[in-house]
Amino acid sequence: MIFWGGMSWGSGSWGIGDSMEKFRLQRLFHSDSRRTLIVAIDHALFNNSAFLPGIENMGASVKKVAEAEADGVLLSVGEAPHLQRLAGRSKPGLLLRVDPANFYNDIAPVSRLHCRAFENAVEIALRLDAACILLNLLQIDDHPEMLNQCVENILLVKNDCDRYGMPMAIEPLSFKKSKDGYVGDGDPKRVTTLARMAAELGADLIKTDATEPEEEFHRVIEAASGVPVTVRGGSKASDREVLEHTERLVAQGVAGLIYGRNIIQHENPAAMTSALQAVLHHGKSAEEALEQLAAG
Repeated sequence: MIFWGGMSWGSGSWGIGDSMEKFRLQRLFHSDSRRTLIVAIDHALFNNSAFLPGIENMGASVKKVAEAEADGVLLSVGEAPHLQRLAGRSKPGLLLRVDPANFYNDIAPVSRLHCRAFENAVEIALRLDAACILLNLLQIDDHPEMLNQCVENILLVKNDCDRYGMPMAIEPLSFKKSKDGYVGDGDPKRVTTLARMAAELGADLIKTDATEPEEEFHRVIEAASGVPVTVRGGSKASDREVLEHTERLVAQGVAGLIYGRNIIQHENPAAMTSALQAVLHHGKSAEEALEQLAAG
């Protein structure tokens, strides 16, 4: 049994008060470890050419991830059918992105940032048989309007999620100014505070940045008050960096990983998926996973 923030997940028994959200959400979680490895393939939605390599052929990309037995796949509304048309009962669960934003564009607008949720997002998610929907909660220096718009999106969708038993994942991310533009801020205080805001807004799952250092990540898990917390992958890194980073997060009690480019842009996405699962689900060290990866 895994404990997050003092609450249990995966005990095998469900009470009268348990909701359909919990039943649906468990489709994304490994039956033994009760953690999740979700492969993010929604990048092209954000109009940035750096995100496209490795996923030009979405049908082939999704099939590779499914055959590698990832627990879930993060897809946009337009690309989700690539997953759902695959035959068989063992395909990964669908985490559905429902709010495109222009913040990640190749040329980010100086003003008029926006994040817009699909109208009737929950109805769309149900039609696509999603296990969970995902919405942004973006806090960007000098752009308070973005956080405000994200909160409005969440408030508009939350009631429908509860009515129809659709879990709502929230992605709280903070960005600070640097000489190279805006970059993710791993300050533990900032990550923790925004993750708590996501929990307060009713998140059933949280996707956030890791803290810097990772050894502070237990603060985020505690602040999330029992909501399972997953970590996004971020920029491309070496295999060793990714697996050691993952090992440190598992030691902190992370509920899962939502990695994109470090899997889909890898020379062997299936082998990298298996290596990450070795650490996340099977208790292997990063060194053991690296040996597994080298063996193909």
